[in-house]
Amino acid sequence: MNHLSKFILLLVMLVSMQVQAESVDINTASAGVLASAIDGVGENKAAGIVAYRDANGPFGSVDDLAKVRGIGAATIDKNRDNLTVAVPVKK
Repeated sequence: MNHLSKFILLLVMLVSMQVQAESVDINTASAGVLASAIDGVGENKAAGIVAYRDANGPFGSVDDLAKVRGIGAATIDKNRDNLTVAVPVKK
């Protein structure tokens, strides 16, 4: 591998690490963002998360994801460090 190829590979790795390091707010993220950010959650489960949120209001904690059909404790624990819940502002 020449130096340019190694540099490009390193750059791609660093960018992907940065993307993984950013937390996703489960109260505001779209189904597409949730599907790509939560390991073990595809488009259908992500749509279920958004539907649950729309029907029941914002999540109070990341653990509340377990209330969504198809989302279990193992999925939550595996993704906990990448997820966040913004506290809704009461008006």
